[in-house]
Amino acid sequence: MIPGRRICVKAVCLAFLLVSTAFAATVDAKKGELQDLKGRIEALRRDMAAAEESKTYAVDQLRETESAISNTNRRLHELGAERAELTSQLADLDAQRQRLDRQTGSQQIQLGHLLNRQFVGGDSDALKLILSGHDPNQAARDKVFLTQLSRAKADLIQQLRAVAAEKSRLADAVRERQTQLAEIERRQQESRAQLLERKKQRLTKLAAIADRLKSQRREIDTLKRDEQRLAKLIEGLARIAATRKAAPRVIPRVGAGGTATTPRTRNYDPGNVGGAFAALRGQLRLPVKGTIAGRFGSPRAEGGGSWKGIFIRAAEGSEVKAVATGAVVFSDWLRGFGNLLIIDHGNDFLSVYGNNESLLAAVGANVKSGESVATVGNSGGNPESGLYFELRHRGQPFDPLKWASNR
Repeated sequence: MIPGRRICVKAVCLAFLLVSTAFAATVDAKKGELQDLKGRIEALRRDMAAAEESKTYAVDQLRETESAISNTNRRLHELGAERAELTSQLADLDAQRQRLDRQTGSQQIQLGHLLNRQFVGGDSDALKLILSGHDPNQAARDKVFLTQLSRAKADLIQQLRAVAAEKSRLADAVRERQTQLAEIERRQQESRAQLLERKKQRLTKLAAIADRLKSQRREIDTLKRDEQRLAKLIEGLARIAATRKAAPRVIPRVGAGGTATTPRTRNYDPGNVGGAFAALRGQLRLPVKGTIAGRFGSPRAEGGGSWKGIFIRAAEGSEVKAVATGAVVFSDWLRGFGNLLIIDHGNDFLSVYGNNESLLAAVGANVKSGESVATVGNSGGNPESGLYFELRHRGQPFDPLKWASNR
């Protein structure tokens, strides 16, 4: 090898090694950040649980089964995605197999033609051509032609061997994917059986605590504590986000009364703020299709204050979609809101999705606008199926309908 080229190759190899090492370090760093985020949020949840009153709430008896239903549905969602990916891979492998079959057929025809031409031309060696008395120049041309035929034949045979090896590899890949698909189907059936059992358990518990649940929901203090709990959670999430950023930001303090130290107005509006989320004002699609049963600022039927968001009555199992691109910062069960999901959209904007049957997106997941993140339910003791939805800016709720599109 030429010295200069050898140095160049070494440089390229070194650069590739450095890039690979840097990429691996970046991946490890991101995994570490995600684990740190999950740990901080779990610590926040434990602290909030420890600070709760000792009084037993009927709705707490639903936590285990509702969380289990959510987790099982998430597994089914993930298994469905895996199944779709494997089905797509099998289709690609079949397309490759068909392409190789066509290629093999074409190469076999070419090889047949070459063998026929070589048979007609004969395999005369150089000495026979010289002693034959024919024109030496013609003999040389014939020799070159025959040599080219032999080389072409050898190349085709080599190509056919490569294609045969590739077909064998594809067959192994197909068998592997089919085995994986069968395992996914088995796990899906198992998860569906578990889901049915968990739903039966929930119905049994609901029947047992129905009267207490209804009574406690009518208590004004219960609703106020639910609102304070959510406000405290959002404040904690804001503090976690602040510690993960280099530049500090203003975080609203929420006191014992559930109000921020910055004045909380009845008709708060973020105003003219920048950022991608703010640019969507008037264009947001509501997260689920349904009937608006509770409007922002209107009195709650149970008493004890007004709606801080909206309640959208919808069928159980309907898909709940992210209203904008963002990162999931909470995905867990919370008293008063059942299976709750919160998405951080940047620039101090959060969207809140409560009372879900299941949470499809986990903490740390980056979601796109319109992506399914949950399914509608009535977890948390809600008497009817639907989605509780809030928009918040710097911890303060504002009317989602003023930001939603009329289309």
